[in-house]
Amino acid sequence: MRPFDGRRILLGVSGGIASYKSAWLARLLAQAGAEVDVVLTRGALEFIGAITFEALTGRPVHSDVFARGHALDHIRLPREASAIVIAPATADLMARAAHGRADDLLTACLLAAGDPRTSGKGVLFVPAMNDQMWSHPQTRANAARLREIGYMLLDPEEGMLAAGEGSGPGRMPEPATIFAHVGRLLEPQGELARRRVVVTAGGTREAIDPVRFLSNRSTGKMGVAIAAAAWRRGADVILIAGPVEVDIPAGVSHVAVESTEQMAAAVLHHLSSADALIMAAAPADYTSAVRIDEKMKRTTSSLQLDLAPTTDILRDTVSARRNGAVIVGFALETNDVLSEGRRKRASKDLDLIVVNDAREAGAGFGTDTNRVTLIARDGSEESLPLMQKTELADIILDRVEARLGAA
Repeated sequence: MRPFDGRRILLGVSGGIASYKSAWLARLLAQAGAEVDVVLTRGALEFIGAITFEALTGRPVHSDVFARGHALDHIRLPREASAIVIAPATADLMARAAHGRADDLLTACLLAAGDPRTSGKGVLFVPAMNDQMWSHPQTRANAARLREIGYMLLDPEEGMLAAGEGSGPGRMPEPATIFAHVGRLLEPQGELARRRVVVTAGGTREAIDPVRFLSNRSTGKMGVAIAAAAWRRGADVILIAGPVEVDIPAGVSHVAVESTEQMAAAVLHHLSSADALIMAAAPADYTSAVRIDEKMKRTTSSLQLDLAPTTDILRDTVSARRNGAVIVGFALETNDVLSEGRRKRASKDLDLIVVNDAREAGAGFGTDTNRVTLIARDGSEESLPLMQKTELADIILDRVEARLGAA
């Protein structure tokens, strides 16, 4: 089950120019399977119409605490919601919420939702305003008070502001970033919550000369999906990635690398504090044996390159692993797939290895889907059907959490 399926989200929109982004956020939430109830403040109605949100969510929009026939909306809406998101949260809305005001439908909903520290209902504020307003001591005090109450705040980003004000901190994050934080808000807290998880993704590039390199077809989709899902589950995620063809997910700490040697160094650096290492990257197996500092000129004769093996990152981590850490590897094979997977799991001392066939349609590099077999330390094997890599990421993390919980 996806985290948004059948969940009710109360989306509060206050009166700022960034409210146009809230429409896209509502669409993302609805497309993900959530039921979205939108509450617009009087100021928000000056910037964006209720009909826009009705069209995007397929649900009525609420704005008046005294609407005829809706006298108890301020009680019903937060009670039915799995989470409350205020985006954008203007300086005025933050001030009123920080002081417990209930002078419109949205602030009344916040109070009726109960104490966020005990209600089990997450509330996320997404501030957006002019940079001077955001940096004002009163706004900062209000933000601190909201956090003290138990609300979560997503700090605004640096960027271009309205009315030719230039750039500065105050810009509302993009809808995809907010969407990711809502997913983390909804995810049940399991064994990965507050754990340190290191994930690798993508291929590496081994320089031949200043313009050419050796690499493979890895796009990074699998590793990035795992990193995003682990962060959504509450983990502190470090994503060590070579060049990838997908966006780095919100919330994770990204360490960009180029070569296998750089990836190995980054993994060893972060491994000592890691509760889990998931090596989904596809490091190049060979590098040029000779360093060439100038571009090789094209000739009509054949060219021979001397190659040397790169470091085996997983094998080299054995002595540096934290006691009790869960180690997951991947094996993409073309021959004797399962026997090679078993051999690699044993030789690299892995808790789990994810094995697949590079020749199978819809699996392997560059696709959104994969079909794999999971081979565990105890020798058990689990063959999974073809599925989205995002679904597979959650299955792999389920196995990691089970291992952590049994430790």
